[in-house]
Amino acid sequence: MAFELKEEGFKLKEVLVKVGIPEATYDYQIKQLEKADPNKEWKELITRLFEHHERRYGYRRIYLELRNKGYVINHKKVQRLMKELGLICTKFTRKSRYQSYKGTVGKVAKNRLNRRFKTSIRLQKVVTDVTEFKCTKVKTVFQSDYGLV
Repeated sequence: MAFELKEEGFKLKEVLVKVGIPEATYDYQIKQLEKADPNKEWKELITRLFEHHERRYGYRRIYLELRNKGYVINHKKVQRLMKELGLICTKFTRKSRYQSYKGTVGKVAKNRLNRRFKTSIRLQKVVTDVTEFKCTKVKTVFQSDYGLV
């Protein structure tokens, strides 16, 4: 913002006072923009390897390829540079887990036991539990568990 106001003809010191930026900070940021990128060669090399392997390598495999070729670089730096460049391997991303819960479906029975399972009369309280197992994509197996209290 300060740079654009300066270009429009305002005095730099007045603009910096209005914006609230020290002059030294402004000068430092201008010098940083003029500097060349120190990671330019690394970025080109990583991009070339990523494209050579048909966008199928993540940062770990790119890092190992660089090590095998004799380059010395930290894996965290490779990860950071790939993130800056937007190089993401989408071929082998993990799919979401299967979730069978569909909300409250059907009628929910009243809780008449209220965790009082003891009784003096035989077979007075009979409870059941049904568990669903997926065997294949199509077939489902149900297991019933009867509890006699």
